Amino acid sequence: MPYRRPIAAVVLKRVQEKRKHIQVLSGPRQTGKTTIALHVQHNVKNPVRFVSADEPMTRGPAWLAQQWELARLDSTGSKKTGSLLIVDEIQKVGNWSETVKRLWDEDTRTGVDLKVLMLGSSPWLLQRGLTESLAGRFELHYSPHWSFIEMKQAFGWNLDQYLFYGGYPGAAGLINDYRRWIDYVQHSLIETTLAKDILLLTRIDKPALLRQLFALGCEYSGQILSYQKMLGQLHDAGNTTTLAHYLELLDAAGMISGLQKFALAGVRQRGSSPKLIARNNGLMHAVLGRPPKDALSDTRHRGRTIESAAGAHLLNTASPEVKVYYWRDRNKEVDFVLTKGKRLVAIEMKSGRQRDALPGLAEFMSQFKNVRPLLVGGDGVPFEEFFRRTADEWF
Repeated sequence: MPYRRPIAAVVLKRVQEKRKHIQVLSGPRQTGKTTIALHVQHNVKNPVRFVSADEPMTRGPAWLAQQWELARLDSTGSKKTGSLLIVDEIQKVGNWSETVKRLWDEDTRTGVDLKVLMLGSSPWLLQRGLTESLAGRFELHYSPHWSFIEMKQAFGWNLDQYLFYGGYPGAAGLINDYRRWIDYVQHSLIETTLAKDILLLTRIDKPALLRQLFALGCEYSGQILSYQKMLGQLHDAGNTTTLAHYLELLDAAGMISGLQKFALAGVRQRGSSPKLIARNNGLMHAVLGRPPKDALSDTRHRGRTIESAAGAHLLNTASPEVKVYYWRDRNKEVDFVLTKGKRLVAIEMKSGRQRDALPGLAEFMSQFKNVRPLLVGGDGVPFEEFFRRTADEWF
């Protein structure tokens, strides 16, 4: 497979190793998880059973146990060593983590050589199940939204196309029909993620509020917005605690993130106004409904589009050791701050976005140590070069 190759190679290597761990592949919808699993299926020599819980009727523990038993039979009946069970959309199986723990521990005690690869499009639900029941038994791999370089290699896109349409490979063939592209993103990606990955599987007391918050995140992507201002923009908004929780769910689903303000005191970080970032520019433009020529020829909107895409790029490419923040002190602002241990990278975007604060790179460097300044655009790193590199490469 030409794309997602690094992730596929790691997953394939892990399922071929003699040591046993449950392999878990998570990430937003349409980022290549199933393609990676099919690549693994076609490149292992052992028997493979590939099943999916993504059905109209949610699968239960009995169904999962049945599929597991069939994979056990494949393992014991094969002349080759062991077999591989692949379960897609595992988070849709009720009590999946407890069931997997019981079955996995049974195999460990009885010596059954069964490898397991689980896929899920709801990282928050997956992580909760993994940490509660499967600690020490799994390895987690993440499939993020497609990057600019992947979209360029796969479809020949230029930077403007990526800035507008984002990194959805499944929608790439529709960009010459704007209305059809919007319908696809809204119904196949946005609505499916909200309805199937969040509302169906998580208790949400105000589902209309969750949808409004998602739309607000797209409208204000790349901007700092306090929870009090969000309350003023939303109907039936409840309270700031509810908004913060819903924003966490949207972040876990790969839709909208709320960057926290960088500060040495963690309490100040958590209590700050978030900087909203749509995790894929395709989400933002499908909601805003502005045609590409109109949107990208508007200097103000183009600047916001670049900054939104930059934030999404940093979040999507950062390793677990790298954290992404913004910084603001009175009338000075740094667009993005990356941390890795005690090292800092302060990023200023020369995107042309109309600001309500002054650039604060010099002020930030006067207040903090071990800072690497990075200017993107203008006389700094070209935008295309910035989008070619991962967040980790700037350290």
